[in-house]
Amino acid sequence: MQLTHRPRRLRRSPAIRRLVQETVLTVDDLIYPLFVMEGDGEPVAIPSMPGCFRYSLERLLLEIKTIAELGIPGIALFPVIPEHQKDHQGSESFNPDGLVQRTVRAIKSLVPNLLVFTDVALDPFTTHGHDGLVDDQGRILNDETVEVLVKMAVSQAQAGADFVAPSDMMDGRVGAIRAALDEAGYPEVGILAYSAKYASAYYGPFRDALDSAPKFGDKKTYQMNPANRREALKEIALDIHEGADIVMVKPALAYMDVIYQVKMHTDVPVAAYNVSGEYAMVKAAAQNGWIDEQKIVLETLTAMKRAGADLILTYHAVDVARWLQG
Repeated sequence: MQLTHRPRRLRRSPAIRRLVQETVLTVDDLIYPLFVMEGDGEPVAIPSMPGCFRYSLERLLLEIKTIAELGIPGIALFPVIPEHQKDHQGSESFNPDGLVQRTVRAIKSLVPNLLVFTDVALDPFTTHGHDGLVDDQGRILNDETVEVLVKMAVSQAQAGADFVAPSDMMDGRVGAIRAALDEAGYPEVGILAYSAKYASAYYGPFRDALDSAPKFGDKKTYQMNPANRREALKEIALDIHEGADIVMVKPALAYMDVIYQVKMHTDVPVAAYNVSGEYAMVKAAAQNGWIDEQKIVLETLTAMKRAGADLILTYHAVDVARWLQG
């Protein structure tokens, strides 16, 4: 008698499907990126990111309460810096009373257990919009930039950040930041390294949100070529060697193969950034009635986790937390 294999037996009811489900997305997997601005006015909608806003500190704290109540473990903080506070060197980035530092202190005072991840890069703070310092020929200076990033990271740790997250892609910055944090008395502050950050077209809406698009050239001399996968493994290995606690692949949706390879080659947690362009496409299609937003988002984030992501930065986090709660 010929044996007939019937995998459908494990799909025949919702209870069985739940029982054998291999990958489960939970609220514990989520980090919610938030934009903070100076002032005390109403939230400012970001046209290219429907449902996302720039918040004044006072209004941001109201949003923080909602996030904590939903059980989202942490937020990633991004500042909208006024033009008059920007300069060629990004010196506002390490101001102990700067927007980021004041916001971190306020969040930790309100909700001490909410994890705060702070971005370490110069593009929001510079007049030229690049992640590093620039010389007279328009070249991005690596080692000189790292010196500023170290000051920035230490100032964020002093304010109470749980993790600093260098997103600049300068060589050697993770090791320099780790050494500086330890020397300054913050050995418990973690580093989430944007280790495999690609020079992607998916970042457009984010740059609208921060008004941080480069004023000249592009970021291809420091962000990675989207065609490369082996290079990602090299960057990941270097950052882990230098002291990264968590490594990230950014973007996520078009880089599932990279997430998988990174997960297979490392033993530290892997983060994926579900970036602004990925978010905006889903929102636009949903607003036009072309897709079921909830089903698409949950399927997409589950796929990122299935590929190997241990945590996901996503602008969908609040919606997903509510959906998962029923």
